[in-house]
Formats: sequence, C-alpha cells, structure tokens
Amino acid sequence: MKNIAFIINPVSGSKETQNAKKKLPKLIMQTLDAEQWLPNIAFTEYAGHATEMAYQYARMGFDAVVAVGGDGTVNEVARGLVKGERSKVKGERATALGIIPMGSGNGFARHLNIPIRPQKALEMINHSEPISVDYGLANGELFVSTCGTGFDAVVADNFAASNKRGFMTYLQNVIKEAFSYQPQNYHIVGDGIDVTHKAFLITFANANQWGYEALIAPKASVQDGKMDIMLMSSHAILGSASLALRLFAGSIDDSHFMDTIRAKEVTLEREEAAPFHIDGDPVEMEKDIHIQIIPDGMRVLVEKRF
Repeated sequence: MKNIAFIINPVSGSKETQNAKKKLPKLIMQTLDAEQWLPNIAFTEYAGHATEMAYQYARMGFDAVVAVGGDGTVNEVARGLVKGERSKVKGERATALGIIPMGSGNGFARHLNIPIRPQKALEMINHSEPISVDYGLANGELFVSTCGTGFDAVVADNFAASNKRGFMTYLQNVIKEAFSYQPQNYHIVGDGIDVTHKAFLITFANANQWGYEALIAPKASVQDGKMDIMLMSSHAILGSASLALRLFAGSIDDSHFMDTIRAKEVTLEREEAAPFHIDGDPVEMEKDIHIQIIPDGMRVLVEKRF
C-alpha cells in the first residue's frame, strides 16, 4: 500500500468545476485502486495552504501528493514538495506530484498529457509511474510551466482580478488589452546570451503552453534541463490573427514575429518594474529577474509507458 494525499482547491476554475469538486472525495474513493493506494483527502482554506500541506505530506514520507485545481494549485503543491524534499535525509524517497486538472487553463497537466476529465485522471493514477522533471526559479520563486513579462503578464493580472474564470473571460481580457498595450525594451544576458529586444511579451517556458492548449513554446520540454525563451515582436499586433492561429496550431515558433532562445540560466533586465506572472498568476517582482531551470528537480506521476 502506498500513501497518497489529494489537496483540493475548492475555488479554482469555473462555478461548474467548483461544484464538481464537492463530489470529488466520493469519486476518489470509488475510482482509486484500494489495493494500491491509501488516500488522504484535504481541502485548502486560504492562499498558500496547499504549499503548507504538501510540505507536511512530503515530510511524512507520502508516496504522492495530488494537486486538484489549476496551474496555481499545481504550483503551490510543487513548492511544498520541493521544500519537503530539501529537508529530507539524503537517500529518502522523493514524494511524487500528481495532478487532477480542475482549474482554468491546466497548462502543466495538458503538457504531460494528463486527462482533463477527473475520473480519467484518477484512473491514470492507478496506472501511473513517477518521472523526473525540471522546474524553474524566477528570483527564487518556483514555476512549473511558464513565467514572463509583458502583455501576457498584464492579461494575467486582469484575469486574476476578474470575478469570472474560464477561457471566455481570459479571451475578453486579451482583446481588451491588445490594442492599448505598449511594448517595452528588455535585455537578456547569461548562458552565452546577450540580447536587447523591444518585445510585446517574453515567456520563459519550462513546459510548452500557457494553458487552454495555447502552445507558446511548442518545442519546450520539462526533461531537457533548459527553458525556451519566447520573444514576441513589438509589431506582433500587426500579425495578431496569424499569431492566434499559430498559437493553437503549435507553430507559433515559426512566425517571423517570434524569436526563440534556449538557455539554462539568464537574467532579465527591464526598464522598470512591471507586471510579471508565474504559472499564470500575477506576482510582485523586482525590475531585474534571475531565471534558471533546475534539472530533474521533482517527480511527477504520468501514464505508465510499459
């Protein structure tokens, strides 16, 4: 028997998703293989609670901790697990991160091909295996999928302040800001790179997407020890229709409005402090930001391959 904890964020996602989470404990008990897993189920009560609980479960030696929510919840649980692993005695088994994607974008889960339907995701856990993956740090703040500045960070800021969730709310914020946003000058240095770029946005991608299957970095991998730095031209608004199509078709990196840099560790120098996001959530961040990838920094449950 293996110990597994489910940390459920009751407020992430749409109203429909929030209502579905109320029934999730029963679904877990019905679907999870009782001969393989011994479950513990808990609901978060405030921001940061998932990190605290994940840390304690890791310290207690749980085999897996499952984040039930969106990318923000996944981020919080990952933070707790990474912190818990650092405090363990060398040689102790690492606690794996599991995901039941019940948020808005669910970018990290989609990158890992974890089913979006909760029952299918639970069934996958019954036939899963842990793999080692990378995570990133932006001025010491952990990210699992992407972080960035520019237009997408402004949209993330507005989306977080909205009373509604879901793709349509996100799209409305994109349209609202698209024609008024002013690109900024950026300097990226480190790992043999020295680039100055006036950009509409800059995304530092560990995984390949923001969420909703919006593939901002189609070739990004969570197992290559590097990030894909995606720089969108300051003239991107001129090709917005084409870029939108390419974003969901997985070919945005072929656009002449996009440049891609691959690196392990860089520093982003900005003209001034401005909105920044980590895994889609807006954060306060200094003007200059040191960003790095930590190779094989955590384990994640995915579909068993053989």
